[in-house]
Amino acid sequence: MKTELLDAVESGSLKSKVPHFEIGDTVDVSCRIKEGAKIRTQIFSGTVIARKGRGVNETFTVRRVIGNEGVERVFPLHSPNVLDIKAIRSGKTRRAKLYFLRQRTGKSVRLGQRHSAHTVSK
Repeated sequence: MKTELLDAVESGSLKSKVPHFEIGDTVDVSCRIKEGAKIRTQIFSGTVIARKGRGVNETFTVRRVIGNEGVERVFPLHSPNVLDIKAIRSGKTRRAKLYFLRQRTGKSVRLGQRHSAHTVSK
């Protein structure tokens, strides 16, 4: 009863079209940034290392390395400030959370690429 009521209230705040992306994918996240009276769009690109929550509370964490310094940002999936999410490359993973990438540097940070299944129709 309680969750049904919460889901009904939250359904108005959910985005209708959420792009498909998974853990290990390299994504470009376009987010709206307000600085004083000006509003601009900033693109944060990196690897998705975590995804958690459900409904309005669903978030995903994107990690990238800038100048030998790791930077992680947590984005709410259904936030109006997250304008677009584009999957650039799909990574091959066997884990739900890729926190082990935090200790890695250089080439060992790279994930193998997941290839789509080739379907042959007759």
